[in-house]
Amino acid sequence: MRGTLYIVAAPSGAGKSSIVNAVLARDPNIRLSISFTSRQPRPGERHAEHYHFVSEQEFEAMVAEGDFFEHARVHGDWKGSARQSVEPFLSAGKDVLLEIDWQGARQVRKKVPDAVSVFILPPSRRALESRMRSRGQDSEEVIGQRLAAAREEMSHYGEFDYVIVNEIFDTAVDEMCAIFTASRLRREPQVARHSRLITALLADEG
Repeated sequence: MRGTLYIVAAPSGAGKSSIVNAVLARDPNIRLSISFTSRQPRPGERHAEHYHFVSEQEFEAMVAEGDFFEHARVHGDWKGSARQSVEPFLSAGKDVLLEIDWQGARQVRKKVPDAVSVFILPPSRRALESRMRSRGQDSEEVIGQRLAAAREEMSHYGEFDYVIVNEIFDTAVDEMCAIFTASRLRREPQVARHSRLITALLADEG
């Protein structure tokens, strides 16, 4: 049985990565697709763990060769999910999570209509700005650009199947896990998993 592709998107500073990491630690049945990016690593980021860091020329060569499941230019840099990071897991029946932006999510939905998508919102604009500043990694100019971009990003929440408001972190993590559990309990995947049981239960004993 083919695995399910999950999409998680949010504006910068909404806590998406923290929620995703907590969910992955709790749910061993989900694999995270490590994205490729043309930007430079931030302090503490490691190659092949947080992103596959490549040059802009390398990224564009991969695009030309059709290597990406989805890709987009985000905040001036390329970011994308390579097919080889997604398809092998799905084909093996494993669930895969894409932590991407709304542009990438739109591309994925066109190729995988049954993908399950989640959008994470901050509890307020003030909280969003506070989270951006708490990183201590970006200049005032960059923060201003990210806040402006966040409003545009949040306007696309309606394209997603589920919406989570990250006001209380633990609650948001519980809600994300509940989405994955509910998705696995849908009729079609359950029939595929338990076909022998269902056949036996409905067999005519006479």
